[in-house]
Amino acid sequence: MAKDKSIFTCTECGGTSARWMGKCPSCNAWNTLIEGSSEPVAAKNRFGSVHASLAPTSEVLPLAQIEAADFERHPTGIDELDRVLGGGMVEGGVVLIGGDPGIGKSTLLLQAVDALQRSGMNTLYVTGEESGAQVAMRSRRLGLPDSQVPVLPEIQLEKILHTLQSRQPDIAIIDSIQTVYSDQLTSAPGSVAQVRECAAHLTRTAKSTGTTIVLVGHVTKEGALAGPRVLEHMVDTVLYFEGDTHSNFRLIRAIKNRFGAVNEIGVFAMTEKGLKGVSNPSAIFLSQHAEPVPGSCVMVTLEGTRPLLVEIQALVDSGGPSPRRLSVGLDRDRLAMLLAVLHRHAGVACMDQDVFVNAVGGVRISEPAADLAVMLAITSSLRGKALPKGFIAFGEVGLAGEVRPAPRGQDRLKEAAKLGFKVAVVPKANAPKKNDKSFEGLSIYPVERIEEAMQVVRGLD
Repeated sequence: MAKDKSIFTCTECGGTSARWMGKCPSCNAWNTLIEGSSEPVAAKNRFGSVHASLAPTSEVLPLAQIEAADFERHPTGIDELDRVLGGGMVEGGVVLIGGDPGIGKSTLLLQAVDALQRSGMNTLYVTGEESGAQVAMRSRRLGLPDSQVPVLPEIQLEKILHTLQSRQPDIAIIDSIQTVYSDQLTSAPGSVAQVRECAAHLTRTAKSTGTTIVLVGHVTKEGALAGPRVLEHMVDTVLYFEGDTHSNFRLIRAIKNRFGAVNEIGVFAMTEKGLKGVSNPSAIFLSQHAEPVPGSCVMVTLEGTRPLLVEIQALVDSGGPSPRRLSVGLDRDRLAMLLAVLHRHAGVACMDQDVFVNAVGGVRISEPAADLAVMLAITSSLRGKALPKGFIAFGEVGLAGEVRPAPRGQDRLKEAAKLGFKVAVVPKANAPKKNDKSFEGLSIYPVERIEEAMQVVRGLD
């Protein structure tokens, strides 16, 4: 049988062309033609197989009449990974995991699929970047010499789909989606058209057969997943591997999860036997100082459902005519705003000072609850006086100088009390009731404005 030819479809008007052109011949829009496969006439779908239905069409029913069945989950045996997934793998789910080269994606997935295989599930590991011998060598390095995980070194989509249909695995790993190509397209593996087409076929297979498919994705220099953005919309769960390859610690963050909470994180430590979950991740983000040092303030941030204690460090030093503002792990634009609020409402001027702020441990903090801790750390460094031992702070600071409450403030305080912290400066709305004995040993100072927070800190000197 002759192979189907490629067809180029306009994303604006839906017009088609037999060859790629810079301008759509139908609507004259520039750079809108994308490559796809031309299906036989019997398919009756001019857009090709990418837009075929993922499930059989059923009758239209009101939501109240549709049975809401919960999804059965299959724990991987790796607690931190299960936390990010929302409890485990879901039947028919498609997971996309991306990260820098060498960060540990293949290592973690090989550990997970081996644990699932030992629990009695039928698995398949498809590798397009390594040979079977290389995967076996990594398995032995991870302490899994007798692993029974079936390995398929293959990059052609049609052969992979045939193997999935014949073996019917419960879990299949595709490492990686950028190496897979379809014979129906003429473009090279890793191109936008190939990645979109192959991911669509694999997603449809997962939904129709109930096989859970995990796709490994490459990332760009900016850290985003390579390929079309539609790839993230196709899948059910998107996970990002974060961390410095020079550090032993890794973070997995869920930015999309149809079966669980988003922004959940899992913390791992890279060892000689692979990645191991870290049960107390707050210890990673806290520097061990024998005595309190100026410019250091601990805050409690929320990552999904997990409160984490993170140390914020600030260094204020005399600058030149153009002082620098640099932040690592925090928003640089927000740092400039906080310095302006600090000057206007607390009388702390840093106009002629270089200001450097860092979140210890490589963690990235995006929530505004870090504002108060950042401002106190900057003030501490500028004054050259350390904050009290066992001191924490959190809260959002507005442009008018008010200290706004942070979500789930009680959980943050409980985590701090559990880890032995003694003093907390928090928004007044997050202060617990006076008869609440959950925070014994923790002195809580509720504040409404940044000026009050500064006065409390000076009173504790």
